[in-house]
Amino acid sequence: MISHVLPTYNRAPIAFERGEGAWAIATDGTRYLDLGAGIAVNVLGHAHPELVAALTEQAGKIWHVSNLYQIPQQERLADLLVEKTFADTVFFTNSGTEAAELAIKMVRRYWSDAGQPERIEILTFEGAFHGRSTGAIAAAGSEKMTGGFGPLMPGFRALPWGDIAALEAAIGPDTAAVMLEPVQGEGGIRPLSDDDLRRIRALCDQTGALLVLDEVQCGMGRTGRLFAHEYAGIAPDIMMVAKGIGGGFPLGAVLATEKAAKPMVAGTHGSTYGGNPLACAVGAKVMEIVADDAFLAEVNRKAALLRQKLEGLVASHPQVFDSVRGQGLMLGLKCKVAPADLVAAGYRQQILTVPAADDTLRLLPPLNISDEDIAEAVSRLEKAAESLDA
Repeated sequence: MISHVLPTYNRAPIAFERGEGAWAIATDGTRYLDLGAGIAVNVLGHAHPELVAALTEQAGKIWHVSNLYQIPQQERLADLLVEKTFADTVFFTNSGTEAAELAIKMVRRYWSDAGQPERIEILTFEGAFHGRSTGAIAAAGSEKMTGGFGPLMPGFRALPWGDIAALEAAIGPDTAAVMLEPVQGEGGIRPLSDDDLRRIRALCDQTGALLVLDEVQCGMGRTGRLFAHEYAGIAPDIMMVAKGIGGGFPLGAVLATEKAAKPMVAGTHGSTYGGNPLACAVGAKVMEIVADDAFLAEVNRKAALLRQKLEGLVASHPQVFDSVRGQGLMLGLKCKVAPADLVAAGYRQQILTVPAADDTLRLLPPLNISDEDIAEAVSRLEKAAESLDA
């Protein structure tokens, strides 16, 4: 008999009832050190007092009005995002998947408006994850996500991950856009080099193709910059954001230049819930905290500390781990054992991690994790590794 909740997840037999900072407390009282952060969502940990206050204050005023009316909280968050990024305009969604759908629509509309409606091909990279909608799975193209859901939306071509020569051969006057994650998350914490990102930007400029960046997982301070592409000194034309921007409250956004967004006039896209007052009140507070230079400097300091300790962990358990990779507090342990086995071993040590492709264990702690919790996390990972090393 099917469960009342559609069984599309392989859930761990753990239920959480509250959280404190980097710790999640289960219904039986067990405390787990959370290095998953809700899959890079809880950038300020659990129950951050300033986020609680922002949500509570707004909840006492008004929750929802729809986008038929002006929403001051939405305008405030858009102002912050435009001030801190390349963007001229922002559309708010509820999730990264919805952001991906709008990014695809924006690309198609851009070329239609330019008198080239046949210019629809979007180049992507294998291993990408852009969401679970029909458009997003077509963009990623993997059999794991697309099997049984055909026919797929046409107009996408996935190239070998990080193969710039393949991109140079594929891109041309018929290319509508290149869409990629500066650091692949689900694909195994695989960052593109700054040189590669600069080359991709140059190729887009040469052919007129739009550059669409998916920073749903690697954005919002996760890599030590507000957005990962900043390290390369480039800017996209369109960018998808979600996860960390709401600090745990469902919120996403598409950021764009005026040129890329110009054809998106009234009636071309919409959302009932997107950018509602509750989400944007929390999102604005997240931005105020995370976009601060001193906060980002601390993220980088903590990232260096965690990485140093993880390198030692890898050296101590060469039968379990191969290497450390990633950027900032978006780190991956390349494994010689099944990542799922390490996740399970971590549960026994009361630590939460996230598996990924390419035999990688994702470590995505809150950006404000303490030094003491970093030390405790590595100690627990050590015990988990020892249990598999025996």
